Amino acid sequence: MRFSDLETQALQLNDLYEQLEIRKYGRVWTTAELALGFVGDVGDLAKLIQADAGVRDIEGHRAKLGHELSDCLWSIIVLAKKCGVDLEAEFSKNISELASHVSSELKK
Repeated sequence: MRFSDLETQALQLNDLYEQLEIRKYGRVWTTAELALGFVGDVGDLAKLIQADAGVRDIEGHRAKLGHELSDCLWSIIVLAKKCGVDLEAEFSKNISELASHVSSELKK
């Protein structure tokens, strides 16, 4: 699957969430509220990572781990779009810069 396909799916789901938010709350979530939701998902992910490492007991943690990772990815994609960030371009640029930095450190 291409990144653009993931982005399309994430934004389609966000459109559905926004329809539900309008029905329930009379407005859509702000980017700050989306970011807070993301922070909650990251906290849940951290607990599942601990369970995977054997330092926390969470029944069915392996099955939940993939779900939580995908929740976090969804949040990142939506937040990037709402903040006007070309996530695919930024990711490629950042990875290239980091790979160059690490490679130069390894040569020392």
